[in-house]
Amino acid sequence: MTYVADGGRYERTPYRRCGRSGLLLPAISLGLWHNFGDDRPLDDQRAILRRAFDLGVTHFDLANNYGPPYGSAEVNFGRVLREDLAPYRDEIVISTKAGYDMWPGPYGEWGSRKYLLSSLDQSLRRMGVDYVDIFYSHRFDPETPLEETMGALDRAVRSGKALYAGISSYSPERTAEAAAILREMGTPLLIHQPSYSMLNRWIEGGLLDTLGAEGVGCIAFSPLAQGMLTGKYLDGVPEGSRASKGTSFASSLLTEENLRHVRTLDEIARGRGQSLAQLALAWSLRDGRVTSALIGASSVRQLEENLAALDRLDFTADELAAIDRDAVDAGVNIWAASSAG
Repeated sequence: MTYVADGGRYERTPYRRCGRSGLLLPAISLGLWHNFGDDRPLDDQRAILRRAFDLGVTHFDLANNYGPPYGSAEVNFGRVLREDLAPYRDEIVISTKAGYDMWPGPYGEWGSRKYLLSSLDQSLRRMGVDYVDIFYSHRFDPETPLEETMGALDRAVRSGKALYAGISSYSPERTAEAAAILREMGTPLLIHQPSYSMLNRWIEGGLLDTLGAEGVGCIAFSPLAQGMLTGKYLDGVPEGSRASKGTSFASSLLTEENLRHVRTLDEIARGRGQSLAQLALAWSLRDGRVTSALIGASSVRQLEENLAALDRLDFTADELAAIDRDAVDAGVNIWAASSAG
């Protein structure tokens, strides 16, 4: 059956301006880091993507090495785009990134012009699109001049293969430098994508101030601390979870101290009539400098439950004070090395 988008999709999700740009993003965006590789049925992926768009989620975030295997998330997204969402391409924001390992040899990762622009061409082919809306430098490269990395982003925009330039996991100092370089080139830095959650608050130590001063948007990834803020680990490690697989989340982080903080936050959430995940998402959006929070979804039900966080974004001063007591660093920022560059 031919897909027809829900006519009321723009009535359900609030949109926020990305920095000082003309671009609006949904307050919650969908990331395809997990659950969109060849290890998951395409029909499940299609259902999630369709439902997200029907609920007003217009931004879909990818990277060259999302899968598994690498590249497969872009291929699968491209197929759903071609078969279902193509009539709505101008209503959709597609982002992709390059920076981490993608192919063997010295030109398959980091921040060189050769790698970034070659990767972008590959991403466009995998998705079957002429351009992406946002192209990111996925991580700071300490061995490549920042002028070269930003020059590649500038080239991507000037060539028409990307509409906007972004960076991810850059420190406040490197972010300011990157913004200045791009501004001089005539391609403003649109957005920064840092990790941020109640258990990983590093961006409050200067990055948000830098983004506000530079007029750059912020989209927070891993706002659920890779699942720790969903409540799934409160009674052990469930089979099939990230911690059980030992991939991007180490079960060693599930210390009694960390779980004690999470249990208290769960109690606060229930007092607000929310799930822990909904509280965590709402909290990550409490600062107006945060444009959007980036979620993953393994099912339509999970997607809908997380998007329901948008029904209750307000906080009292007492609630914020109570959250602050248990919103502490839990060692989940596995991207800290990049942000310290």
